[in-house]
Amino acid sequence: MNHHKIKRLGIISALHEEQEGLVQAMEGTATVVHGMRNYSVGQLWGIDAVCVLSRIGKVAASMTAAMLVEKFGVTHILFTGVAGSGDTGVHVGDIVIGESLVQHDMDASPLFPRYEVPLTGIAHFASDARLSAQLAGAAFNFLESDFKEVIGLEDRQVFGLGQPRVHRGLIASGDQFVTSRGHVERLNTSHPGLLAVEMEGAAVAQVCFELGVPFAVIRTISDNANEDAATDFLRFVKSVAARYAFHIVRRFCQG
Repeated sequence: MNHHKIKRLGIISALHEEQEGLVQAMEGTATVVHGMRNYSVGQLWGIDAVCVLSRIGKVAASMTAAMLVEKFGVTHILFTGVAGSGDTGVHVGDIVIGESLVQHDMDASPLFPRYEVPLTGIAHFASDARLSAQLAGAAFNFLESDFKEVIGLEDRQVFGLGQPRVHRGLIASGDQFVTSRGHVERLNTSHPGLLAVEMEGAAVAQVCFELGVPFAVIRTISDNANEDAATDFLRFVKSVAARYAFHIVRRFCQG
């Protein structure tokens, strides 16, 4: 992808730990506080960028995405975060890049088909193919070249990270932290091809669709979305997910 097409990149993260390194790497940074969020504006590896925390949930993510476009003039949006696995073949430490995103708690039936966002005619919002392909390339290169250096042996052992993989496909978002096997299985049945469950991506997808802004979503799998989902979660975010996000975004920007 030619970077001159990205006039200004908005990078949204769900958790503070994931954004810390990116903000530190920024050059010429200015911070704008607006609507309970800190927007860091500057240059990231030669790209004009704005980094911000979405906070958690679909409304929070929607507001953040809309502000980035309307107030900060971003032309492309990248969402980085962690997610629960939506499929037994997707393991902790794997990377999921959303090709399409669905709001699994949207149900305006019988007025509209279940999962369809009313008045859009759409249930599955597609991410930008070119942006997602570039992100996938950055993720593959990270796993091949940086993974073992960046993630310490002890952390790899604690979290059982062997050789993580990159998956591309469906991500489901809803305003619930999914913590039961039964819930994941139900989501899996309702959403064939589901790879990951989280709380923001599909909201960003809807906003970007409505505003005509290309976007991509990348998630590091932090848990199996089951009863153990909260175990060591913050340690994982700090020592694994935050490093993934930093190095993958760096490779993406350096493209």
